[in-house]
Amino acid sequence: MFIRYKKTFEKIAMGLLSFMPTEKDIKKLQQTIKTYETEENHQLFLWKEEDDIIGLIGIVKRSEGLIEIQHISVNPSHRSLGIGKSMVKAIKEMFPDSTFIANEHTDGFFQRCKDETELENGI
Repeated sequence: MFIRYKKTFEKIAMGLLSFMPTEKDIKKLQQTIKTYETEENHQLFLWKEEDDIIGLIGIVKRSEGLIEIQHISVNPSHRSLGIGKSMVKAIKEMFPDSTFIANEHTDGFFQRCKDETELENGI
């Protein structure tokens, strides 16, 4: 289940974001978190299962009805369990009238999610 990022989750969010290739540098990571905290069109959601936060997805509302998946990360010990795909599905359900795009860092994963959805739907 998604929970909206708030400052009390900063260390957890930074830890999960640090798994993204572009977020290895601490100064870059701090700037990314600050952007999610201060920019209205940037939103960060944490994925919680039972009592643990194990993933996150960050989005940018580019225009009315267009949302870019900026970041997606799952704790390595919880990977290959479908959590990333569940997060993509859940974010699409949160914004059902929006079109989703990925950036260069999330595109590969986003395309795999789309391909599997098409297979499930017989497309």
